[in-house]
Amino acid sequence: MNIILFGPPGAGKGTQSDNLVKDLNLYKISTGDLLREEVKKKSALGIKIKSILDQGVLISDDIINDLIESILSNKGYFNRLIFDGYPRNFNQVKHLDILIKKYNQKISCVLSLKVNQDVIIKRIIGRQVCAKCGLVFNEFFNPSTKENHHCDIKFLQKRSDDNEKTARNRFETYTKETLPVLDYYQNQNLLYEIDGTNHIHEIYKEICRIIHSLET
Repeated sequence: MNIILFGPPGAGKGTQSDNLVKDLNLYKISTGDLLREEVKKKSALGIKIKSILDQGVLISDDIINDLIESILSNKGYFNRLIFDGYPRNFNQVKHLDILIKKYNQKISCVLSLKVNQDVIIKRIIGRQVCAKCGLVFNEFFNPSTKENHHCDIKFLQKRSDDNEKTARNRFETYTKETLPVLDYYQNQNLLYEIDGTNHIHEIYKEICRIIHSLET
């Protein structure tokens, strides 16, 4: 099955999609990860992308759509994708519809994690990623401890775009451009809304309940 996971930046989409990848053998399409990988390369495009990300502005649809098609066209991922952070607007929705039909696939469900702005800001400015093992922590909600993290604290890093100003910009952009997209999927009876302020395990349990109900 193909799943779309929605939610404002910092809603926990990455955590939930990683669990789905592991348990359901899906392949995650994270535009954020794809873009950050380009930034790491320090290519001309990567430098441009970094400047845009730091301002909290969305990357152009053309760049994103090309990245998406390169994965959808791969037969190894046929009908086993989870879209994390895509599509963000109607242009991307329409393009995804075209690609889904072109490669004879379908969207099984659209999951939306609902979280208010104050919680989102704390999640973003408190986010820490271990450069050694890749685990993600949060100073406010899930701090790194000796019990849950075995790497030295010196490896804990923050993304350059994880600050309050950028967080507010990204939330406002999401509200303006992405939330209306949910109406589109609601009209297709594909949308399921989930309380994203619950505990991580409770959110995942609800996601699994929804997915299993579609399989019966």
